[in-house]
Amino acid sequence: MKKLKWLLLLALCAGWMVPSFACTNVIVGKAASADGSVFCTYNCDTFGYTGWLTSSPAGAHAPGEKIAIRHFWHGGEVRGYVDQVPYTYHVVGYMNEHQLTIFETTFGGREELVNPEGILGYDNLMQLALQRCTSAREAILEMGRLASEYGYFESGETFSVCDKEEAWMMDFIGKGPGRKGAVWVAVRIPDDCITAHANHSRIRTFPQAKKLDKKKGIYEVPGVCMYSADVISFAREMGYYNGPDKEFSFRDAYCPLEFVNMRLCEPRVWSVFRHHTDPAYMDSFLPYLNGQFDVCDELPLWIKPDKPLTLQDVMADMRDHYEGTPLDMTADMSAGPWSSPYRPRAKGFISGGKKYFRERPISTQQAGFSVVAQMRSSLPDEVGGVYWFNCDEPSAIAYVPVYAGIKRIPDAFRAEHNRNGVFDEEGAFWLCNWVANMVYPRWSALSGDLVAARGELEAGFLAQQTEVEKIIPSLTPQERVSYLEKVTFSCVETMMLRWKDLAHLLIVKYNDEPGSWDQPFYDAVVQQTGERYLVPGQ
Repeated sequence: MKKLKWLLLLALCAGWMVPSFACTNVIVGKAASADGSVFCTYNCDTFGYTGWLTSSPAGAHAPGEKIAIRHFWHGGEVRGYVDQVPYTYHVVGYMNEHQLTIFETTFGGREELVNPEGILGYDNLMQLALQRCTSAREAILEMGRLASEYGYFESGETFSVCDKEEAWMMDFIGKGPGRKGAVWVAVRIPDDCITAHANHSRIRTFPQAKKLDKKKGIYEVPGVCMYSADVISFAREMGYYNGPDKEFSFRDAYCPLEFVNMRLCEPRVWSVFRHHTDPAYMDSFLPYLNGQFDVCDELPLWIKPDKPLTLQDVMADMRDHYEGTPLDMTADMSAGPWSSPYRPRAKGFISGGKKYFRERPISTQQAGFSVVAQMRSSLPDEVGGVYWFNCDEPSAIAYVPVYAGIKRIPDAFRAEHNRNGVFDEEGAFWLCNWVANMVYPRWSALSGDLVAARGELEAGFLAQQTEVEKIIPSLTPQERVSYLEKVTFSCVETMMLRWKDLAHLLIVKYNDEPGSWDQPFYDAVVQQTGERYLVPGQ
């Protein structure tokens, strides 16, 4: 997610700016999961963004009612109005009462395709589709329709659009000043496969239909692919493509491959895949990650995992810092004396007149919140949809179950307790950041206590799911709401109390404790300083 479109280039270091690419999504098809869940994840990463959880109620609406469209990142300014529909569904975060879930990552793409006159941004599209749709396919069509009717004002976006049966990836970009609408392609992820996207357009060639569906106004290969009617013809008109239709690549036309853009984004996808298939196979794509595009210029769009993924597997994916890979962030001098996988400084630097970049992992300190959405067709929607959520980044939090059936947001996740620049111990963002920022500088020494605490909490939350799922079918709709709110609020309270205890433990246990540096850092000190610190006679 980006904060302001003109802040896409954010990190400044000695006069060199590199893109501040944020957000990561992982998608797991229902036959690729151990329990038949569809999983979809979202690390919402932006410097200076404090995360919280939102909701919007279900309800009927009067004819002629309008919705004021506000720009989330521009102080809530009203950009225009959209016609309301007769009935809207309840939404918690980015999951609605039917378990439909929509997440995103921004890929930017061609700057000239931003239309400042459009009314809708990507967040508006997501929320409107969630309020109006019951399935992923409906939501894809609705987002395309809304952009055509009201205009889209932001840059290129990849959406994860998932329900309890299907998972889709949608690459989407506007048409530039004075043009409403967007060009887009959506592909269904095979049920037995997984994929990911991380701020880089991922769809290249795609299955193409022979005839336009005039009723829907799109081309569709049923159950496989949908795309806007002019996605290829518009690229021709703009001079982005001049080959045969069957060879058309969305990525190459609308998000041309550049080294820095790719290098800070695609390794996150590569690392997810590497967790779930032969590492040697994934390492064959290292030339691509290193900019050798003549050898390789893409990753697989999806892979079939070597075994079904559990919820814990997906959570682990979101906590990745490339550990154990050629890109391991704990394994070089920049990790410091305690092998920290975090780089709180800019993503690029200059040395000897040359530009260098820093790795950008999945789990990064700039996250406002992280969520693993679990969607299950085998259970009632109220309990089948679980929004495993917390504020701050996934390595430094315990995911808490927030059920699709709740109508109220727990206090610790509400915006008023998680304001930017105002520390509040009752806010999950600030409490989690307090703990995280104690751990980051001395990672190898302190992280064990954090990992133990989050593991303890998540194991407890998972253990109680069976009991919750048994009780729900016997309850009335209103009883279900009350019960699931009680469970969710209790889990959030348990997390907050445990994290306060953890903060107190860390300051007492490690107070002024020098600890021991990792040996590679001692060796690096000696290499740099020679005999300056050598004990005489050694």
